[in-house]
This record gives sequence, C-alpha cells and structure tokens, in this order.
Amino acid sequence: MKKFNSLATMLKKSILCWLALSPLIVVVLFPFAVMIATALKPAAEVLSADPSWLPSRIAWENFVTMWQATDFGTALLNSLYAATLATLLALAVSIPAAYAMSRYRSPGQGLYRDFLLITQMLSPIVLVIGLFRLVAWLGLVGSVDSLVLVYAGFNIAFAVWMLQSYFATIPLDLEEAAWLEGASRFRTVIRVFLPLAAPAMVVTAIFTFINAWNEFAVALSLLRAPETHTLPIKIFSLVAGRYTIEWHHVMAATFLATIPVAIVFAWLQRYLVRGLALGAVK
Repeated sequence: MKKFNSLATMLKKSILCWLALSPLIVVVLFPFAVMIATALKPAAEVLSADPSWLPSRIAWENFVTMWQATDFGTALLNSLYAATLATLLALAVSIPAAYAMSRYRSPGQGLYRDFLLITQMLSPIVLVIGLFRLVAWLGLVGSVDSLVLVYAGFNIAFAVWMLQSYFATIPLDLEEAAWLEGASRFRTVIRVFLPLAAPAMVVTAIFTFINAWNEFAVALSLLRAPETHTLPIKIFSLVAGRYTIEWHHVMAATFLATIPVAIVFAWLQRYLVRGLALGAVK
C-alpha cells in the first residue's frame, strides 16, 4: 500500500509538471507544426482564401519539385561538409588546449577563460569585413573550405571554455594511477582520460556542429556561386528577391534542413545527458 501511494504521488507530480510545461511545449512546437503542415499541402491550398490546418491530401511532390528546382542536394552536402570538418577541426585544437588548462596552472589563467567567454559575445556580422579580407588574402573566397576555417575559428574559443570546465571534474588520481603502472602521459590521455571525457566532447561537438550548420551571415558574404551555397543561403534564396514565394517549397526545404540535426541529437542523446550532468557536478 505504501509503495502504491508513493507511485501515485510521483504520477501526480509528473502530470502537474507536464500541465505546467504544456504552454511552453505548444509555443515551441507550433512553428514546427505550421512548417510540416505547409510543406505537405498542395500548392493551391497554401494561399487559399479559406486556409485549413490539415491538407486535403499529402503532397509529397512538394519535396521532389523543391529538390530538383533548387539543387537542394548540393547545398545539403556543402552544409554537411562545412559543419562536420569545422567541428572536427575545432575539437582537434580545443581538446589539447582544454586539457592543458585543466591540468596545469599558469598566471592569468582565469582572465584567459573570461576572455574566451567574452569572445562569444561578438556577433559574426561585426567581423565580416575583416574575415572577408583575410579569406581573400588566402584566396579562398567562394570556396566552402573558407567556411570550414572560419567556423572552426569561431567555435574553438567556445569549445575550449566548455571542455575545460568538464575536464576539471575528472579526477587526476585516475591518471596518476596509470602513470604508476608505467603508462606514458600520451597513452594515459588516450586510454584513460579521453574515454571518461567522451560525453563532454560529444556535447561540445553537438553545439559546435549546430552553430556551423545554422550560420548564415558569414556564408552569405564569402560564397558566390550557387553550387557552393549552404542550406541557410539556399532557403534564403527561396524567399529573397521573388515576386511570388512558393511557401510549400520553402517549408519543405526548411523541414529537410532540420532532419540532420534531429538525427544527430537522437543518435547522441545519451551522451548529451551524461555530458550536461558532468558539467553540473563542478
């Protein structure tokens, strides 16, 4: 009986929490509902005088015509290329830097961490002119490779600041035990430290990937040819400078652009929760 009352109390609290959060859930999911409903509507129903939430039929052809008319596949590959390589490059630089900051003490280290955080307050649009001149000097204007370098540079400061906080929660005793067994520092980092820090690195990689995936201003400034456009620019081109906007194509493109990020979140969700919990320990 006591166990039953405990379960009933927990269920009641859970229901109350969901009821309290329901307005927020509606606000968050409403744009996605509009996006999916519009993407699946026939073109004649999108701007009809008597709009309805549910389409009379599911117009799968919206995705096919949008894909063919906009060369969406090339933009998708460009975004995957830029975001993935930028994430890997940022992690390759930030992991050793964060490890050094968490294991060694130096004068001004606290000020340096504050500086890393302050750099994240600058909007990319403020730096566009300087970045354009730098990329032009490198001869990479119009190349997707320029986005890899810029996105990695933008995210390294964030990744170092975030990983350093996580790495500091991993006990040094574990590494010292490996040293006593004869393992070198490099082998200890690879075989002991990095497996323990995997959730933190996954969390950082997710945020870095999303930042690169959604970036618009820098990509619009550096890329020229349509075959180099990323997804944000491609979706923007469906709206900007047009007398008639085909909203079913815009929403279909937007829906497809959200799928890779959703897959990444679903695939790495367990690491995301563990990484956030690890950061809250400190």
